[in-house]
Amino acid sequence: MIANPAPSTPADLKGKTNDGMVNASFHQVLYLIGRVNYTWTNTESLLVHVIAGLAETQKEVATIIYLSLNTTKARIDLVERLSKRANICDELRNAILNLTKDLAKASRQRNELNHSLYSFDENNGDVTTIMMRISATKTGLKMGRKQQLDAARIEKIASVVHEIESLNNRAWAIIFKFEMPV
Repeated sequence: MIANPAPSTPADLKGKTNDGMVNASFHQVLYLIGRVNYTWTNTESLLVHVIAGLAETQKEVATIIYLSLNTTKARIDLVERLSKRANICDELRNAILNLTKDLAKASRQRNELNHSLYSFDENNGDVTTIMMRISATKTGLKMGRKQQLDAARIEKIASVVHEIESLNNRAWAIIFKFEMPV
């Protein structure tokens, strides 16, 4: 285990209390954001197998297609379009469309977490997110929405991890049931 070094710059104080100790919520938030990213990456990459199965191609070709698409949205769109072809059975089509609908929802939650700045109050250890998104209204702009990362919000992040894990299991079930290339 690595000991907490003494802070050397003001930036090193982020997430630390007045006595210099790292606040537990700081570590919890970092851990959960890491879990969101880890579980998401593993789950989204399962689309390679789905693309291979739906396009009736080798996994290597599906990997090239997958990596050539730059966004999750593009990958999901491709999978949905492939599943809507006439030669795809209704059971598979419905399973894929339900999965991609839920993947898109989880992607929005992941994007919110990944496109935020995290502010750690060095005095009391409070954690705040600052959304790095700009939106236009009829008469102005909105940006930098701040939200406290309280216990309820931290629990919501944990539930996102569990939701993504569930999507991973559902994707594997489809891959195995419909004998897609692994």
